[in-house]
Amino acid sequence: MPTESRPRRALLRNTQHATRNTRTLIRPLVRKLHAYVPGEQPKIKGLIKLNTNENPYPPSPKVLAAIKAAVDGRLRLYPNPTSQALREKLAKFHRCSPENVIIGNGSDELLALAVRTFVEPGATVQYFTPSYSLYPVLADSHDARKNSVRLAADFTLPRIELLRKSKAWDFDAALTFITTPNAPSGRGFPTAELEALCRLHRGVVVLDEAYVDFAEENALRLALTHPHVLVARTFSKAYSLCFQRVGYCVGPPALIAALDKLRDSYNVNGLGQLGALATLDNLVYYRKNFARIKTTRARLTRQLVELGFEVLPSQTNFLLARPPRFPAEDWLGKLRARRILVRWFANPAVRDYLRITIGTESEVNALVQAAAAILGE
Repeated sequence: MPTESRPRRALLRNTQHATRNTRTLIRPLVRKLHAYVPGEQPKIKGLIKLNTNENPYPPSPKVLAAIKAAVDGRLRLYPNPTSQALREKLAKFHRCSPENVIIGNGSDELLALAVRTFVEPGATVQYFTPSYSLYPVLADSHDARKNSVRLAADFTLPRIELLRKSKAWDFDAALTFITTPNAPSGRGFPTAELEALCRLHRGVVVLDEAYVDFAEENALRLALTHPHVLVARTFSKAYSLCFQRVGYCVGPPALIAALDKLRDSYNVNGLGQLGALATLDNLVYYRKNFARIKTTRARLTRQLVELGFEVLPSQTNFLLARPPRFPAEDWLGKLRARRILVRWFANPAVRDYLRITIGTESEVNALVQAAAAILGE
């Protein structure tokens, strides 16, 4: 057997040494951290993408025109550092002051800022489960204590009396996230129940309203009437601007100013700011699309139920459905084999379900036909 050359042995030793040294450069907390896992982004063409809750309809033509018109010499310049024009327009839209609004690189940036701003390492970050799987990642990245509390069996909010009696819910938590309407269940939470819960909290409460434009009610007024409540929203889900990454928070000026201290300078790109501004000038177009999605959501719910699916009531642009006959994970593969992507979660609370984004009429028709074919095999 030939022996390894001396240079090769030296290279192997140096590589192993570098690997050991690199490991010691990374904080133990980060080495142990499990990163957020986004939905699959297809690498091949022709797949029907119903797994990441994107709006199936494009932005308004006027929004596209505004963004294209800005691709000029301005690209060499920094954008407005505070997104001031967008803050002012959102303040007018929500009937509040610009001091009540902060703009983020997607609402995810603002959720992360909330952890950094309001939570001392070791203090508690709290959320219901199943919900947005970014929350525990944000808590772990900050070395915070996590307190996750199961929703009721039907994915509604637990009764306040039960939360107080069980003492599982921490009303002194430094920061509490509540996704409303919730993901992945699609359930909408009544504003009256949210307000009753907020009134008992002594720490900051963030109501994450990423899907609120598909719901029948919202909780924005709570952020404008309570000194410890923030509402987070995004231009991604409803307004077809995922690519631009623009989100915002509304809340008391003191909390907004605190978040702003830790906000990165020039955190929102200029094209994103212009796209969001143009979106607010074209709300009639988007509201028609919301209505289309709600209509398609109702039709898809009926058709899946007729095929034997158990479908939860949804106030979002997706459904959580328990499929018949085969395990949900098998359905994930069977649908993918038919070039349709949906989302499956290993979380025990929802592993029997599929999360299905509401697509166009033709995409939903293809899904229903594929499901019928699978059942007919």
